Amino acid sequence: MDLLAWLRPWEFSPSLVLAFLLSAVLFVRGRRVHSVGKIRQVLFWVGWILLYLSLHTRLDYYAERMFFIHRLQHLVLHHLGPLLIMGAYPGQVMRAGLPLRWRVRLAQARQSGWVHTLEHLSTHRILVPFLFVLLVLVWLQPTVQFYSMLDWRIYRFMNWSVVISGVLYWNLILDRRPRPPAALSPGGRVFSPVFTMVPQMVAGAVIAFTGHDLYPVFDLCGRALPGISALDDQVLGGLIMWVPAGLIEAFGLMYALGTLMRLSSKGRLPPPRRRVPRASAHVAS
Repeated sequence: MDLLAWLRPWEFSPSLVLAFLLSAVLFVRGRRVHSVGKIRQVLFWVGWILLYLSLHTRLDYYAERMFFIHRLQHLVLHHLGPLLIMGAYPGQVMRAGLPLRWRVRLAQARQSGWVHTLEHLSTHRILVPFLFVLLVLVWLQPTVQFYSMLDWRIYRFMNWSVVISGVLYWNLILDRRPRPPAALSPGGRVFSPVFTMVPQMVAGAVIAFTGHDLYPVFDLCGRALPGISALDDQVLGGLIMWVPAGLIEAFGLMYALGTLMRLSSKGRLPPPRRRVPRASAHVAS
């Protein structure tokens, strides 16, 4: 297969192309306002390219017909791609790329009730990590996986849901500020990857060691690589969840630990709360 044929989308999506073009234009325009270092630019574009290749190329054909390729696809969509993009801290840059009139409207909208509520939910320190791990486990349910691989609408919703949850999660973990203004405390950013990593690793281990085919939908669709049996395919998919995904989250933990140590060395952590002893009640004699 030549390169151009591989880059051709398996199922063309105008909305996806528009979203990627819009994000690229905003980042390029924003660079004219904000100074963006080389490393941040590389992180953004590598993450951007990885997400596009995973969502809108011939890879989709193989992801629908091999479980381990499907897990590789979601490793990029849920972990690696969002991690790289949010490591570039693109939010302020992309806002600066908006036309002035849109920036004014955006600032006004952020002061309204429903937009403020939406912003609060998208940075909630409990809800976002919970959704990050929940969406992985829900889409792995054999029945849910069966229908999502057969219905293109559910399939696209599945892919976009893991991308969005990944972006929101890594936005919390990679924040380098103290709380406030950050939504999650520096210590919480260290512990959060532990709580999100363990369930995914356990699920990967269960899938890898299960002795029967959990996902017959890939046989129904016709396996793209017939030399790999259903159980071998399943073992590979489980190992991808178990090892590479765990390593990426371990990197997030170490990054958050580095942020905690940096803030501590600069004295930017809030002082510990002092417990005030409760006065003992005296009964007058």
